Amino acid sequence: MLSAVLFDADGVVQRPSQDWWARLTSLVPSDSDAFVADLMAAEKPSLVGKGDFRDAVAEVLHRWNSPASVEEAMEPWHWFAAEPAVISLIGSLRAAGIGCHLATNQQAYRRAIMQDERGYGAWFDQTFYSCDLGLAKPDPAYFRAILAALQVSASEVLFIDDNEANVAGALGVGLRAEVYDLSAGVPALVELLRRYGLPVPD
Repeated sequence: MLSAVLFDADGVVQRPSQDWWARLTSLVPSDSDAFVADLMAAEKPSLVGKGDFRDAVAEVLHRWNSPASVEEAMEPWHWFAAEPAVISLIGSLRAAGIGCHLATNQQAYRRAIMQDERGYGAWFDQTFYSCDLGLAKPDPAYFRAILAALQVSASEVLFIDDNEANVAGALGVGLRAEVYDLSAGVPALVELLRRYGLPVPD
């Protein structure tokens, strides 16, 4: 019997609200895909709480001689919106006594947007941001840290993520885990939850 569900953020609870890729690729005149890849790589240490993301962005802009400001480059990290129907589903599960928790890889800058500015903490029983844990998916230690905090066995927990590697990491620790992406539609999420016997509205 499941007692808790862990929800990933990007691709499961929230989706981009603007074309962030187009913005980032516009910040340099050439080799834009490589530039974005450099930005993503520069973000990784801050995902586990090491270093300041703003400083990392500034270094990448300098390295690529980009005329953009740090604020312009970081703006796309604001461009996301939670899916109301998914938040409603989470509320229904919590009302039925199922623990619902956020399990997401984020640096502190974006964590502050989600948790402090947009109130994500009110939607979940607990929120587990990688930058707070000092661990990131798909590291098995990330999932073990969450299980220790929840004080439940792995077999009681369902993890939902749009990334196959993250799902594989959770399965390796003994969690139930499924790949789901918002692009499949919310009804697909409802069906997934029902397969596990979870109480969701008709």
